[in-house]
Parts: sequence; C-alpha cells; structure tokens
Amino acid sequence: MPERWRTTGAAAPGQRSVGEPGTARIAVDLLGGDQAPAVVVDGALRACKADPSLHLTLVGPAEAADAVLAALKPADRRRITTAITPADTIGGAVLAVAEGRADALVSAGDTRATVLSAARELGRWPGLRRPALAAVVPTAAGRLVLLDVGSTVDPDEETLAWHARLGAAYASVVHRISAPRVGLLTIGTEPGKGDRLRRALPAQLVSLPLPAGARYAGLVEGGDVVLGRAADVVVTDGFTGNVLLKGLETAYALTGPPSRNTDPPARAALLLGVSGTVVVCHGAAAGPDIAAGIALAADLYRRGSVAAIADLLRVQRGIA
Repeated sequence: MPERWRTTGAAAPGQRSVGEPGTARIAVDLLGGDQAPAVVVDGALRACKADPSLHLTLVGPAEAADAVLAALKPADRRRITTAITPADTIGGAVLAVAEGRADALVSAGDTRATVLSAARELGRWPGLRRPALAAVVPTAAGRLVLLDVGSTVDPDEETLAWHARLGAAYASVVHRISAPRVGLLTIGTEPGKGDRLRRALPAQLVSLPLPAGARYAGLVEGGDVVLGRAADVVVTDGFTGNVLLKGLETAYALTGPPSRNTDPPARAALLLGVSGTVVVCHGAAAGPDIAAGIALAADLYRRGSVAAIADLLRVQRGIA
C-alpha cells in the first residue's frame, strides 16, 4: 500500500524542501525495533520535547503517529509530518531522505533491510561495495570508533580495508582526532594471530594510505577496546563487532562505563558509505535509546559530518 502523507507545515509529497537554519528534519521508522511502536513513540516524544529545532517525519501506521501528535502541545505539532504506511516503514523513511523531505533517518528495524534500502535509494560512495555501521564505544581513556557492528558479517580484505578508511575519517571529522590510530581486532597482539583474514590483513593495512594522517597501530584485543589506549579506531567484521558491542552494552549497564568521564555506549550506529545520514538503533532499544539515536542523527546532520567524511575520503583517494 502506498504512503499517505499528512503534512502540518512541511513540504507536500514529491517536493524537495530545505529546513530553516538550525533545524534538523529526521525521518523516524515507527515500526522498527523489538518493542515498536510503543518505544519509538516514547523516543520520538522525548527527542521532540528536548530539541525545539527538531522536525520529525513519522513513518508508520496512523495510530502510532497519532499517539505522538496527541501527546504534544499544538505549537509542537507543527514540527511533525506523518507518512502513513502499514508496511515497509524502513523503505518509507529512506525514501523521505532520498526525496529531500527529511535530512536524516533513524530506524531500529532490521539492519540488513535498512542497509540495503539506504544503499539502493541513496547510493554508495565511489569504490565502496559494502557500507559499514560505526558505533562509538566509551573507554577508560575516552572513546573509540568500532566498526563494523552489524552491516557485513562475512567481509573480505578489501571490505576491512575500507572499514579502516571509514573509521579513520569518522574519528577525524566527528571526534576531531589528529592522525587517528587504527587497530585490527583479533585474539592476540602477536603477529599471525587470528583467522585467515586477520592473518593476511596486517600487511595490507601497514601500507594502506589512510585519511587524516591516520596510521595502522597494529593488532588489538577485546580488552584494548575497554581500555582505549591502543587505538582510536578498531576495525572488525560485523558479526564480531556486533557481539562485542552488545556484550559491552550489557556490562556497562550493570557496572557503569569504564570511566566516570564517559557516557554509556549509545545504542545507535552511523551507517557509513551511503549518501545520507542514516542512524541504526539497537533492535532492543528503549525510548531513551531511540531519543538518543534521533539526537545523534540531528547532530551529525547539523555538523555536516557525513558529507565531510565523504569529502575527506574523496580527497585522500584522489577522486574528483
């Protein structure tokens, strides 16, 4: 069934529009997540109330969208647009960005469906076959970028080399780290540790040109991710990264983050490698997690982070 748009001050379907300076228009998948739509409605409300410059496009069934509208003051309802669709809410959110009706999207739905839809509708960056999900992990020393955390579970050497480039650019642009250190996650720091892929890749990473003056810092273990002293970026496959991230999330929920100066890990990751700002939340995300994902998407859009990362990689690889 096609979408039915109900606008309250936003552009009509098919029209490209630009928000006012400082605004961020975020498309939200109302049916994404294990406990959707209730937690997504909760998260959307939290985000909308916390950020008066935020505009939301709610993609999903009418009753879920109406629950958000009913809980807002009349003045705040003007910041809400709804796309009424009972199915493929991920595709609807991606389409809103592709057609210029939203600046970014947030979904806690199926990761594979989100990645495929975003790559198809928004387009991949030149030379990149598989986009990667990059998460920020708090460490005892601060924070690091971990990727991939769920997009590609069976990568080859080229894919992991791209992860190194993407992570280095992310750390430089978003965290403003000069010459980021890039580590490869494996089961030991001695040469030759790990599976075939992990044994073969270090030789390539040593000579791989990386953006922002980044350098390959060698092999790292899971404990190094918690300590955060060996690398600013940790590269791995989507299967291992997802397992590690969920384990850290649970551990930090029970004991707190490894430093009082760092926040718990956000249950959201940025999809790097597509021409748009796409934030994927944990399927088990609660309302505050959805709100944090929306805030992350808005912040990345306002700072022009995805475009800056793409430009940095384009310049580093000599692509006009």
